[in-house]
Amino acid sequence: MNHIDNISKLFSKNFVENTLIETFEAGKINLPTGKLAACDPLITNDMREFKVHFPDGEFPVLVHKEKESNCVAYVEIIFGNEPIAEWKLATTEGQNLEDLGEDEVFGYPVESGMGSFMDVETQDCLNHLEKRLFHRKGADFMGIYEEFFHEHFFDENGAIDQFAFLKPDEEKSGNIFAFETGYGEGFYASYIGFGEDNQPIKIITEFIEISVS
Repeated sequence: MNHIDNISKLFSKNFVENTLIETFEAGKINLPTGKLAACDPLITNDMREFKVHFPDGEFPVLVHKEKESNCVAYVEIIFGNEPIAEWKLATTEGQNLEDLGEDEVFGYPVESGMGSFMDVETQDCLNHLEKRLFHRKGADFMGIYEEFFHEHFFDENGAIDQFAFLKPDEEKSGNIFAFETGYGEGFYASYIGFGEDNQPIKIITEFIEISVS
């Protein structure tokens, strides 16, 4: 679990001290139930939520880019400012740490080059939106990326940004935080930082490991 040691060194403080990383305040994610899922929203939007129940409400999201490549290296949600006592690999139902071999992790596969955080309620809204659009448009349905995601990342002049907040249902409070993942396709793990009272303070998904000496 050397990844956890590295995550601990980078993210246990309230700021990141590393000359290889540039940090951006992206905005706030709204979690109506506190049941958080991380997935490729185009390929694995049926991923189960993490076992840990997070607080519900709005929370700040930080994007940490690798300066040299300008690629997204880490995405972070902050739930509190208390000191972090321990980091653990994030798992979903049916995933047990004792089943992992050396250097193995649990996470989610990315095939579209896009990752996301969202509440399970918002995940349901996204899936319902895709079904509604498909039934309404039929043969003209171009896929959920073209129909919903594309305009948040590209306009007539080209790329807008590498990350965005999206609402699949305007009548619901929940939103999706979607973003480019590292160098593209891969398998990516998340890590949770817990306080002394075992409450989650942060969650980080790692897309490019930036080692700390």
